[in-house]
Amino acid sequence: LQDEETRKDYDYMLDHPEEYYRHYYHYYSRRLAPKVDVTIVILVTVCAISVFQFFSWWSSYNEAINYLASVPKYRIQATEIARQQGLLNKTKEKGKNRRSKEEIREEEEEIIKDIIKNKIDIKGGYQKPKIYDILLFQILLAPFYWCKYIAWYCWWIYCFTIKGQEYGVEEKLYIIRRYMKMSQSQFDSLEDHQKETFLERQLWIRENYEVYKREQEEELKKKMAMDPRWKRYRRWMKNEGPGRLTFIDD
Repeated sequence: LQDEETRKDYDYMLDHPEEYYRHYYHYYSRRLAPKVDVTIVILVTVCAISVFQFFSWWSSYNEAINYLASVPKYRIQATEIARQQGLLNKTKEKGKNRRSKEEIREEEEEIIKDIIKNKIDIKGGYQKPKIYDILLFQILLAPFYWCKYIAWYCWWIYCFTIKGQEYGVEEKLYIIRRYMKMSQSQFDSLEDHQKETFLERQLWIRENYEVYKREQEEELKKKMAMDPRWKRYRRWMKNEGPGRLTFIDD
């Protein structure tokens, strides 16, 4: 009874002995309460999630590199660069340093993958992981990001709302991305010619974007109408339909 909260429960029990269910609840809630500090549990959980995130992103990045290394277009370019830099000649050593064909092939494969890593900028969900993107650093840097965002937002209001300046290319693309409801990584993964099309059609203007959106929806409907898989699905829905649950009286 040295604990203040426990002492209050005990005094309340003496004053209200008829509320025995409440006394049982408080007694077992304190007896069975976890003894570990909640802060430690949260910290360990965040660290575990961060480690899982980092290795998961590295696995996705390596999968993307392995895929690009198997695409003839990128493999031929990487092989040509390796030959120009004399990297493939080093793998074919003679004399005592001569190695088996399997070892040479593995080393050549690693050289090609390294060139692809250095020459190709992979964006989107398969981009090279950065340690600052994991959950732990995002939480630690949250105050900095908030201050940065507030400063940027004030700058935006001052330049384009108060002073009425014209949007630059980056500002136009930012507005288009917000209209499309895409994240920065998703928008960065788009091809350059797509972004140029967005700018040519002036999609940062709301009315132009609404027209573009309706066109894309109509085009998608046409593709779905011509897709044989959707035709089979619609035919099945018309003839068979989804499963039905009925109750039949015997």
